[in-house]
Amino acid sequence: MPIHQPQQLTGVRPDRTGVQQAEAALVEHYPRLVRLAYVVLPPALGRHRRVLAAHALVQRALPPAGSRVRGPRVPAQSRRSDAPAGAEPAPGAARDRGPSGAAYAWMRLRVLRAALAHERRPRWWPGRLPAPAALRPTVPVVWGLRLFPRAGGVDELALDRALSTVPGPVRAAFALELLEGLDERAARALLAEAEVVDPAGALRRAARLGRPDRAGAQAMLRSGEFDPCTVQTRPSDLLRRRHRVRAVAVAAALCVVAGGLAVAVEEGARGGGEDRSPAGVFAPVLDPAELMRTAAERWADTSRVDFTAWPARGGRTDDDGLLGRALRAWAGPPDSVRVSTTPGTVAVPPAQPPRLLFAGEVDGAAVVLFHDGGVRLVRYAEPLSGSGGAALDFARTDDADVTTGAAVVVSRTGDSARFLLAPWIDGTTTRDLLAPDTPGKPLEVGPDGITAAVDRPAAGGGCDSWPVLQLRSSERIVENHAFLLTDLGDLAPAHLTYTPKPGRGAPARQPREATGTDALLAWARTACSLRALSGSGVRAVNNWAFAEQKLPEGGASADWLCTRADTWRGPGRVLVQFLGPAASPTDPAAVVSDRDDTALCSRFGQHVLAGTHWKAASGRWYVLAAGSRAVTRIEASGAVRGAAGGPTFAVRAPRDADVELTASLREGGTLTAVR
Repeated sequence: MPIHQPQQLTGVRPDRTGVQQAEAALVEHYPRLVRLAYVVLPPALGRHRRVLAAHALVQRALPPAGSRVRGPRVPAQSRRSDAPAGAEPAPGAARDRGPSGAAYAWMRLRVLRAALAHERRPRWWPGRLPAPAALRPTVPVVWGLRLFPRAGGVDELALDRALSTVPGPVRAAFALELLEGLDERAARALLAEAEVVDPAGALRRAARLGRPDRAGAQAMLRSGEFDPCTVQTRPSDLLRRRHRVRAVAVAAALCVVAGGLAVAVEEGARGGGEDRSPAGVFAPVLDPAELMRTAAERWADTSRVDFTAWPARGGRTDDDGLLGRALRAWAGPPDSVRVSTTPGTVAVPPAQPPRLLFAGEVDGAAVVLFHDGGVRLVRYAEPLSGSGGAALDFARTDDADVTTGAAVVVSRTGDSARFLLAPWIDGTTTRDLLAPDTPGKPLEVGPDGITAAVDRPAAGGGCDSWPVLQLRSSERIVENHAFLLTDLGDLAPAHLTYTPKPGRGAPARQPREATGTDALLAWARTACSLRALSGSGVRAVNNWAFAEQKLPEGGASADWLCTRADTWRGPGRVLVQFLGPAASPTDPAAVVSDRDDTALCSRFGQHVLAGTHWKAASGRWYVLAAGSRAVTRIEASGAVRGAAGGPTFAVRAPRDADVELTASLREGGTLTAVR
């Protein structure tokens, strides 16, 4: 539904040339100014309010008839030196010079200031309320309809989410560079004119948005997803609107009769938490009627098999009271709600209506699960009885897939947990990683996808067992696909995989599901090391058997494993483990290296060298070393010197000898041992 531009104003006196030029600039560039305002405005307003606010800001930007236009102190526009190759300048960029260009630049500055004012609040203003400018009556006003820009694709949605995580000055800098085509100097000057405190800092942060494909980001900003002049409409809830009209009439009468009493009751109810959050008033995006719901069989007919394909399940999916409390708690949790987030997860309200995954009763609590479109899972739980408070948990779920989007923890009680399984899961069993020869046990799953209670791995003390889920995907999407998940304390369990030993002359192996014999034997000796990863937002853990070594004095074999944990936010943690001869298949491996925030043992860090001290049965000590398949020679220096061709090395050395290890790679270059 196109929103028409305002007609040129009439009745302006001829001597008011500045106002006339501003009016002409507004009419000529109206869609451009409205798009700029829409991008800069806070996404937390929701798309409907942001569309209306963008139009209102531009229409109110026209100065009074008695004003004269003065050009802002902004250098003449130039093509950005770092603009993407092949990117075209913003529409009208070449016309931003001369009298009409000065008028447009002045109007742009007024629009920019007004849009940024939505995030500027006086110190005395409540933190959860919008700025006073946002409370003024706005034109246009739309009753009974919701307005939305045209829906974009996954990339546009990701860009909108990225913009929602940065403050207004950064969005403004991003828009000035990619929409307006300003170079860094001009954008910095315009931001300073718009009273941005740190223009240079805003530009630095904006430069990280949309990378590496800035040309693609520029095209997305100019797409229908960010065009508030061409919108789609939907009716608001008709029955609810009737009820609200009646409620408003009754409330008005009560306010006239008992206004003072209402104030006292409101003050006394501030500790209750259910309705005190203003988010339900100022963020229509948090209306239960706007929640997204996926069709029950969508997962079998889409190439995007992740949380967006989950249908809404549970016995209380139509309970607007529960859903409203969960959404209001998300928008502004009161003190009575316990909030937890996995590392790197933001707890801000959603930028658009979230997707409902589950609403029902589990283990004495009402539980609601939301997914915000691609980045976060949100779980809200409130007790069904008693005086305990509610809980709100946030977790990252970037780029989830068939395995990492297969289950969510809905309840933890004592030493057990229950999971909500994806609709594509056909087979469910549990097994113990410390019993690799024991078959899995069937796990009961209810009609709403909730599993029976599953034992949790011990958080501390002894490590006598390590329970995991072994799930099987439906043959409607993939054949004979079983995989392991383990609960590491987050909402989404971690996916366990295994990369087998390198074959002679064979290409590099790829991670595979950890359900085979070799994988289970490797995990039996390394499972207890997973305790170090609890609560760190781990997405998947892979055991890479990067080397096998014949040991001195007898020829027994040992394996070298690189256990890599990848988090949802990107960084990984690596444990290099030595699996020497053992009396039991569950004897724990020796951890010889522990590294955080590294690409080691991933596809971006495919070469590894590690070493350790080892005591033979004779009592003699050795320095052992092993490298990945590209290592052709290992050398030792320091307290002991030696060298050996190939990917393994052993030399006699005192127990505490300080030895430096280096390796040569097949393609050239050297590698130092990981510590």
